[in-house]
Amino acid sequence: MDVDLIFKIAAIGIIVAVLNQLLARSGRDDQAMMTTIAGLIVVLMMIINEISVLFDTIKNLFDL
Repeated sequence: MDVDLIFKIAAIGIIVAVLNQLLARSGRDDQAMMTTIAGLIVVLMMIINEISVLFDTIKNLFDL
């Protein structure tokens, strides 16, 4: 796992948190929730790719 991935996830988290606070304070709670869900989906997609690489590595390691 690369350190860049951790920084990308942290940056997405910070951006989503700021947007969530801005939208919530302006009375747009529905859009704030959708922003949070969208950020979560983006991070999960990034992690799914890394998990796929992990399983491929394990498969090659044990010659399955």
